[in-house]
Parts: sequence; C-alpha cells; structure tokens
Amino acid sequence: MTFQPTHSDASSRPLMKIYDWYSGPYPARVRIALAEKGLLPSIEFVSVNLWKGEHKQPAFLALNYSGTLPVLELPDGTLIAECTAITQYLDVLEGTPTLTGKTPVEQGLIHMLTKRAEIELMDAVSVYFHHATPGLGPEVELYQNAEWGMRMRDKAVRGMRYFDGLLKTRAYVAGDAFSMADIALLGGLIFAALVELPIPQECEALHAWQAKVNERASVQAWRAMVAQPR
Repeated sequence: MTFQPTHSDASSRPLMKIYDWYSGPYPARVRIALAEKGLLPSIEFVSVNLWKGEHKQPAFLALNYSGTLPVLELPDGTLIAECTAITQYLDVLEGTPTLTGKTPVEQGLIHMLTKRAEIELMDAVSVYFHHATPGLGPEVELYQNAEWGMRMRDKAVRGMRYFDGLLKTRAYVAGDAFSMADIALLGGLIFAALVELPIPQECEALHAWQAKVNERASVQAWRAMVAQPR
C-alpha cells in the first residue's frame, strides 16, 4: 500500500507529516489546532483511506500500533499518535502555549475538559458508529455489538447535555478563552453530525457555542480542506 501525499509547502524548515483522512472527525481536531497555530504550511498531509481500511493494514500499523488516525511524524522520524498528544506537542512547538493553558490551573482544567469531551462525547459517538451503524463496512467492522453501540449513543447525548450545562456559565468550555477543550468538543459534534446524531434542541447554550466557534478562521479553514475536490 502506498499513501498519497495531499499537501506540501516549500519552506526553510523540514515539513512534518500527518497521516490522516481528510474528513475524519479525529483528524479534524488536529487540523483545526494547526490552523489556530498558523502551522498548516509546515505540514505534509498523507492520506490513509479509512473507508478502504488502510489504517488496519500492516503498512500503517507499522507506524501506529493502535491503527488509529491521525499520526504526526517529525522530520527526525519520531511518531506521535493520539489527538491530545499531537495537539499538546503542536501547542508548545512555537511561542507561548495558547490552547493548552498558560498557568498550571488553566492547563489542568483544559486537560480535564478535553478528556471529558473525548470520553463523554467523541469516543461514545465512535462506539455508536462502529457498533450500531454500518460503520466503515463489513471488511473493516469485523465485530459489532449493536446493544453496546446504542448505549454509547445515549451516553453521547448525555455528554451534550453536560457541556450545555457548562456553557450556560462560561463563554468557552474551560473558561473565557478558546482552548484545546473547545476543539475536542467540536470534534465530537463533527462526528455526531456525520452519524446524524443531533444536539438536543433544548441545549441552547451548546447550540450557541457551536455557532460561535464555527465562525472561527481555523474552523473555516478545516471546512475548506474537507470541501476540496478529491
């Protein structure tokens, strides 16, 4: 299997590589963070086709044992997987961290709420997708437990209500400033939209927050990348 680069940029600094799938909800988190940091020109994106199961083939498993996307490859060959680890690295790569917090308290709160966005929403939607829907198809979904998938669907909706409650009291997920926790929550809602799992109508604060962050230049940049002809 040969992965196909989808973007490159000439610069004085060696390009980092990100192995991902252009429309994937987990890759969306990293691409939005890159746009926030102004780092998109430093990246060469390498497509790994989820729908063809390329992420479960030996060529990709040699890069990432867990067979998940995205994966960041540094110019020296170092590989960093898992969205939170990748975005943590990117946030401190240049300048003062702005998305993961400046003080120990900010960093702790942002990390906590990023983790909750993953557990309560994004990962729950993922289980629902892989177990209670056709998912990526029979060649990839070798085992499914529909009952478990539906339980996770309900958990994801509870997660939406939890974050709605938080956002009734603050401008952004972790406080007054946009952070990595917001990006994680947005990633969960991107995934939920893909599986047609809507935000409950009564979650007015969450709806308003989503409309606000969708106007950010970084989110618009991600949407433009997804919309590019393939």
